[in-house]
Amino acid sequence: MKIVFMGTPEFSVSALQKLHDEFEVIAVYTQPDKPVGRGLEVKASPVKRVAQTLGIPVFQPKKLTEAGEFEKLQAIGADIIVVAAYGQILKKNVLELPRLGCVNIHSSLLPRWRGAAPIQWAIMSGDHETGITTMKMAEKLDAGDIYLQKKTPINDMDTAETMHDRLSVIGSELIIETVRALESGALKSQVQDESLVTYAHKLTKEMEVINPELDAKLIDCQIRALNPWPGTSLILVSGERIKVKKARIARGVQSQTSEVNVSGDQVVLGCKTGCVELLEVQLEGKKAMQASSFINGLKGQGKHLPLKVKIS
Repeated sequence: MKIVFMGTPEFSVSALQKLHDEFEVIAVYTQPDKPVGRGLEVKASPVKRVAQTLGIPVFQPKKLTEAGEFEKLQAIGADIIVVAAYGQILKKNVLELPRLGCVNIHSSLLPRWRGAAPIQWAIMSGDHETGITTMKMAEKLDAGDIYLQKKTPINDMDTAETMHDRLSVIGSELIIETVRALESGALKSQVQDESLVTYAHKLTKEMEVINPELDAKLIDCQIRALNPWPGTSLILVSGERIKVKKARIARGVQSQTSEVNVSGDQVVLGCKTGCVELLEVQLEGKKAMQASSFINGLKGQGKHLPLKVKIS
C-alpha cells in the first residue's frame, strides 16, 4: 500500500505519523513555506517538519493545477491519497488518479458542518457532540460519500483548541481503520443526506466582539468556540477592550445586563438571560490574568465595578 499524504497544519500531523507507522508513505504534499509572526520569519508547515524527520519526500506546489504538477504526482504512483486539511482543492484528474481514490479526514460528523471551520461552528452552535468523518473525496466541497465516523462529546469547558487536539488523535486512528478496510475491499461508502447539510463558514476577526444582549449560553459557546482564534472581547462604553480568555456559565447569580460586575466571589457579565463568569481576562497591552487580579488592578487604577459594556 503506497500512500501520498496531503496536509499542512498541526491537526494533520498525528495522521501522518500513524500512517507512516502502519503503511508506506511515499510522498507528502503540503503548502509552501510562508512568513509568520511579527518578524515575518519564513517557516515550514508542521506537516513538512514532521515529514522531514521521518525521511519522506516533500512537495510544495503553490497550486496542483500548475503545469507539470499532475504529471509529477502521477509518476509517484500512489495507491491512495489521504488528505487532512491540505489547503488546496483537488480537481477531478487528481481525485481519479489513485486506484483506491482520495480519502479526506474531516473534523465533523458529515453532512453536518461542511466547510472551513467545523470544530468552531459545532461548539458555537451548542452541539452536544462532534467527531471525525473519513470520506471519499468529490469535486463538491465535503460532499463525498462517507466511509467511517467516530463521535466524541463536546463538554461544557471544551474550546476549539481542546477539541482540535482530541479530534486530531481520533482522525489519526480512524484513517488507519479506513485505509485497512479499503485495502481489503471490505468497506462500503454511504451517500450523504443533502437535507441535513450545514455549513461551517470561515471565521473572521469581526466575530470576536461579544454582544451582552444575547443569552449566557450563546455567549459561553462563542467564547469557547473562538478560543484561541480570533478570540473574544468585550468593548466597554469607555472604549476600552477586555479580551475574554476563559469563562463559563455562572449558576445562581444575577447582574444587570451589559455590565461586568462582582457577584459573591465571581466576576460576571450580565447577559439577556443569565450571566457568564469571567475566569481569565486580558487588558490591552497587558498579560492575561485571573479575575481576582483583574479586580485588584482596577482598584489600583482608581476604577470600580460595574463596568458598562457597549452593545454591538
